[in-house]
Amino acid sequence: MAVKVRIPAPLQRLTQGLGEVETGPGTIIDLVNDLDKRFPGIGERISEAGKIRRFVNIYVNEEDIRFLKAEESEVKDGDEVSIVPAIAGGC
Repeated sequence: MAVKVRIPAPLQRLTQGLGEVETGPGTIIDLVNDLDKRFPGIGERISEAGKIRRFVNIYVNEEDIRFLKAEESEVKDGDEVSIVPAIAGGC
């Protein structure tokens, strides 16, 4: 079993149109680094200097990693990770 990662529509152009990919267990930053090796360019949109960018929300099994251990949060086989870019707007 693997870790499922849901890719938001704005980043799917980097994953050849895939809305979901799989990776192995580890930490969130390990997951981001693995994604960047497989899909160059995705890492810089999610993280900077080993930290998740402030406008990117990541959830492990629907739990915000900010309330866990941030980028050091562990993911294991069977977990589901969602990457959600923050959206701003309005008037």
